[in-house]
Amino acid sequence: MPVLPRISAYTEELVAIRRDIHAHPEIGFEEERTSELVSNKLSSWGIEVHRGIGRTGVVGVLQGQPGSRRIALRADMDALPMQEQTGLPFCSQHPGRFHGCGHDGHTTMLLGAARYLAETRRFKGKAVFVFQPAEEGLGGARAMLADGLFEHFACDEIYAMHNTPDLPQGSVTVGPGPAMAGADFFDVTITGRGSHGAMPHQSVDPLVVANAFFQAAQTIVSRNVDPLKAAVLSITRMGGGSAYNVIPGDAHLGGTIRAFDDEVRSLVRHRLRALGAGLADSFDARIEIDIRDIFTVLVNHDEQARAMAEIAGEIVGSENVSDVSYPLMGSEDFADMLKVVPGAYAWIGMADGPALHHPKFVFDDSILPVGASLLARLVERRTTV
Repeated sequence: MPVLPRISAYTEELVAIRRDIHAHPEIGFEEERTSELVSNKLSSWGIEVHRGIGRTGVVGVLQGQPGSRRIALRADMDALPMQEQTGLPFCSQHPGRFHGCGHDGHTTMLLGAARYLAETRRFKGKAVFVFQPAEEGLGGARAMLADGLFEHFACDEIYAMHNTPDLPQGSVTVGPGPAMAGADFFDVTITGRGSHGAMPHQSVDPLVVANAFFQAAQTIVSRNVDPLKAAVLSITRMGGGSAYNVIPGDAHLGGTIRAFDDEVRSLVRHRLRALGAGLADSFDARIEIDIRDIFTVLVNHDEQARAMAEIAGEIVGSENVSDVSYPLMGSEDFADMLKVVPGAYAWIGMADGPALHHPKFVFDDSILPVGASLLARLVERRTTV
């Protein structure tokens, strides 16, 4: 892969940084060690550092040659609250925390790009390096925006990328339009009346209500959503009770709503609440539903998506770049930044292996210089537009 030679020269150091972050994973808004590492690296390269943006977020600012353009690059820093099962020599040292989505790689790629740009300064205007906390459903992007990210660090464009084992190694996919779904998280609390397991007639069994709710909720997409508009409703948590001979007093469910259209998301929310109200009346139970807007629909801007695809071709070869949008039902809170500043989000392929968020996911270190080169070249090219 024709990565930038200077970046290729410090591949070994990038791998060491990535593996160090991997061994010390921190979940959302707890990225103190990672933020310290990022800040120290940026400072050592002469980059102006700002900390505490979005609690544990870091922003680096680098002045290039005279010019007015300002290009931002963003990486996420947080790990997942899950147990690693890779057995790697540099595996997580913290039980129940694991970089199972490759954010350690994203952070390292951006550090590689920042170092290169600081050493060469072959760009006009400013490069802004955004290291975001809490991407995994905790609202890190919104926290940075609430702290005035783009008011304090005004940008003309912003770019980010994500690794994936689902594409050929070193390939890049970035297209205009909707790229990732918006998502709501929801929790359902069902309150009935408990009783002895031998006397169900004295109960309002919340587990029966939960089962009915689970079944009914699955009809929302199939019977209420326009079949030409994609949506997914998944109930991923369900529980209640603690003894074999006791009908419990309450039960709980939780899950996600995903769609590429905000009107569809609104419809699903409405139907979920309506089903809850109807079932509560039918079973003489109380049903409380809490629905939270977690992710915005990620929409790539046309000009920036085309530019990112073209520049990716310089790094990996045009034959390894797809500029056709293939929307994914996964979600990404970089979407909130794209609602404020035009930009694009790309996928970079890596070695085949377990999927993202799998306990045996392994990041492919060979793509570190590829991603760093693409990010660096974006600044060099887009500051001369």
